[in-house]
Amino acid sequence: MTKSNQGYRIEKDSMGPVKVPREAYYGANTQRAVENFPISGYRFGRELIYALGLIKYASARTNSELGLLSKRMARAIEKASHEVMQGRWDDQFVLDIFQTGSGTSTHMNTNEVIANRANEILGGKKGIYKPVHPNDHVNLCQSSNDVFPTAIHIAAFSLLMEKLLPALRDLHQTLHDKSKEFHPVLKIGRTHLQDALPIRLGQEFEGYAQQVGLGIFRILNAMGSLYELPLGGTAVGTGANTHPRFAKKVISIINKMVGGQFREASYHFEAQGARDASVEMSGALKTVAVSLMKIANDIRWLGSGPRCGIGEIHLPETQPGSSMMPGKVNPVIPESMIQVCAQVIGNDSAITLGGIHGYFELNTMMPLIAHNLLESIRLLANGVDNFNRRCVKGLKADQKRCEEMIEKSLALVTALAPKIGYDEAARMAKKAYQQNKTIRQVMEEEKILSKTELNRILNPRSMLTPTKEMKKA
Repeated sequence: MTKSNQGYRIEKDSMGPVKVPREAYYGANTQRAVENFPISGYRFGRELIYALGLIKYASARTNSELGLLSKRMARAIEKASHEVMQGRWDDQFVLDIFQTGSGTSTHMNTNEVIANRANEILGGKKGIYKPVHPNDHVNLCQSSNDVFPTAIHIAAFSLLMEKLLPALRDLHQTLHDKSKEFHPVLKIGRTHLQDALPIRLGQEFEGYAQQVGLGIFRILNAMGSLYELPLGGTAVGTGANTHPRFAKKVISIINKMVGGQFREASYHFEAQGARDASVEMSGALKTVAVSLMKIANDIRWLGSGPRCGIGEIHLPETQPGSSMMPGKVNPVIPESMIQVCAQVIGNDSAITLGGIHGYFELNTMMPLIAHNLLESIRLLANGVDNFNRRCVKGLKADQKRCEEMIEKSLALVTALAPKIGYDEAARMAKKAYQQNKTIRQVMEEEKILSKTELNRILNPRSMLTPTKEMKKA
């Protein structure tokens, strides 16, 4: 740093002098990135900043234990890093997510904030970088190319464990509880949006619960890949300029602090040249989004009406639905969930394209992958929690409506097919439709079966399990 002016200070890097806001904790590298990437206004969220601070904290402690940093300097870096983890300096992480593909700009933003704060702790001033230098000390034994992807894995793990998995488990339990509550309620099944055989409303909801349960299983499986961290590979995967015990010691500290099962990558060239673990996790999240979209759509269809729709269930009324039509109430919570799912599916496409851009020893779409992956987890967590609390828990069955729909359905004729044959059953269905009668009514008119036998066959409960008595062919 040279001279100080009223609104800014002058710092020098390898490219020359740079004007940096005087009170900023970031430095020249970050300022150049601010000027280079005025793209979207999107910033990285709390989880990624926490993960970067955690890596720097564990690295400083490790480097001190390895005799590479003095204890005094390491303690200052640890304290500054811990403040970053706590969110004290979030306003100093000023960079757009659309930046250098390695995430180097945000990584250097982290190094500069921690270095300036550490020097302040040691009695120095911002912008001097003595005794603590962002590259020589905060970044000791590290590179953007192994730190940034490590931060993605840690941040994703934290969000999954703290937010999404608990939300999904709560929704799974609610759906399972609803399946029991709705078990006595018989309703018409539907295929191709057309009437089909009767089922239990509870069976439908147990199917939804199973979808969510399998989604949890898929996420847990994909997390196995996230546990491998590229840390220790430095620039290209060889581990140049790092201590051979650095990565394992840092990862051990990280595991103690976040309760993870992280380990050093078994092969650094894969771990740094590709982002397949993030793509895999995004794929699991996309599958969960597809499941949730099906569930949310079914619920809003089942609740359609209130008088001219299906109306087999009642959704909680949360807000007026129309600026023009008085009394209208819309399924706004499922609609919100559906939009979240659409965004997650779109994010997966971006992450997939990002994963393709692993050229030789480095992926150059890491900021995009980080932003979209973490956004998907965050959106799903918030959306699922809201959907569960404001909609699913308050669902009520309309048993009378369900029973009416069964009796009206032409699909009941299916139960007669083993007794009277497919063609004759089809004739009964066509006649009932043309005369606007029920299957029971036309069968009674035709007197093909006794009333007792007809009632037994057309009992909806007899259609819920495999048929015991079949007509011999």
